[in-house]
Amino acid sequence: MKFVHLSDLHIGKKVNGYSMLEDQEYILNQITTMIAKEQPDAIVIAGDVYDKPVPPVEAVQMLDKFLCTLAGMNLEVFLISGNHDSQERLGFAASLIESKGIHIVSEYLPGQKMSFSMEDEHGEVVFHLLPFIKPVQMKRFYPEAEIESYSDAVEVAINHIRDFDPKKRNVLITHQFVTGALRTESEDICVGGSDNVSAELFKDFDYTALGHIHKPQKMSLGNVRYCGTPLKYSFSEAKDKKSMTIVEMKEKGDVEVTELPLIPMRDMCEVKGSFELLTTPGFYTDPKQKAMKESYLHITLTDEEDILDAFARLKMIYPYLMKMDYESSSKGRSGTAGTAGTCEGGTPMGIFQEFFVKQNEKPLTEKQESLLKGIIESVWDIKQEDVVEQEENE
Repeated sequence: MKFVHLSDLHIGKKVNGYSMLEDQEYILNQITTMIAKEQPDAIVIAGDVYDKPVPPVEAVQMLDKFLCTLAGMNLEVFLISGNHDSQERLGFAASLIESKGIHIVSEYLPGQKMSFSMEDEHGEVVFHLLPFIKPVQMKRFYPEAEIESYSDAVEVAINHIRDFDPKKRNVLITHQFVTGALRTESEDICVGGSDNVSAELFKDFDYTALGHIHKPQKMSLGNVRYCGTPLKYSFSEAKDKKSMTIVEMKEKGDVEVTELPLIPMRDMCEVKGSFELLTTPGFYTDPKQKAMKESYLHITLTDEEDILDAFARLKMIYPYLMKMDYESSSKGRSGTAGTAGTCEGGTPMGIFQEFFVKQNEKPLTEKQESLLKGIIESVWDIKQEDVVEQEENE
């Protein structure tokens, strides 16, 4: 049995003010091409399909296209909800599309079908779908059970799996934070690690397909694995290698995992240097810097003095600049593509230039700059006259 393990698509996500929809469409097309080449039997999607409980229309359309493509390949798809998904929205029409081989369990309900069986030359493989759950939710269903933590909640859910046969090959699909997993900045974090789940809970499964953590990694116990996100969603992931995880199950106990690299439309890079260096044509026009210039950037300036309107001026050269700060945290301003507070202390012209670039992703034309300059000067003259008149009256 061969299947692809995906999770945390976060369709519709914005990073530092940038919509990632174009990048997500690109990577999903790449994934479907790779799937067609690898010819797996099934696709597993372990939660956080959307980034928001109420996703934008474009995100819904993108998931619809992706699932239709997979259904057209005659693949079985097993999909659960994550903590970012709306259970009701993700589960809409689940019964209808199950006839197309797309099995969605978006909400935990006692007694509902959560296990699906497939067969190959070695016998049965059973996929158990356990969406994201919370202790308070499980207490309502099992008031007699002692459920004080996320581990307790998951343990109770696993103990109530109806179709579990240890003699068969069992795959668990779930969306939780396993103790010891390496996090990134793009995940939701519970204070004090209260959402931790012990990996020991999954010891009876031949493979546990996890979602929630964005860095691909294998946990210490058996075949308990996070496949990670298909794209980088924070600069803490800049050095990570994203991949598509392929799992091959032969006879019971024989599991082989392969990671195939994913190439994004735009990478995420962190660059450090002086403002003078980064704005020197000889530097940014160098063919060696082409990949960097076309990537989402976090620039750290090494200048001792604050640079006036640095973010806006850098963005004119580096169109995908997302974030800017100074090497010394005590120096000057920092900036991101999605916040307006980065302009504090700048000139009126500089503030508007930065705002214009953020909104239109291109600088002002000479004509626009000239018109704006005239408006600013006329407003400034009026303010100055008001100040003089007030001083005279005093």
